[in-house]
Amino acid sequence: MYEYRDPYILDFTNIQYYGDVHQIIKEAFDFPDYYGENWDAFWDCITDMVDEEKFNIQILGYGTLKNKYPEDAKIMTELLEDMRHFNNDKYIKNVSVVYVN
Repeated sequence: MYEYRDPYILDFTNIQYYGDVHQIIKEAFDFPDYYGENWDAFWDCITDMVDEEKFNIQILGYGTLKNKYPEDAKIMTELLEDMRHFNNDKYIKNVSVVYVN
């Protein structure tokens, strides 16, 4: 569970179904089997990981995700940005996210 990677790569280039979104997330971040595959569960798992030395995320196929599931792309983007202010609103400098269409 939570195997460290640099960077964590989310590849949404070939998503076909909504279920693919959370499966890609689960595999990329090595989330536990009990991951609930929803945005609340994403937040719970991702914030358990922010204490790592650095936290680089590369999102491939972001344009595909945004076209197919715009609301989910928006939520994911907001949650990743919120990670920087997690922990009593202390700005976390070690989080970087790169979006690649």
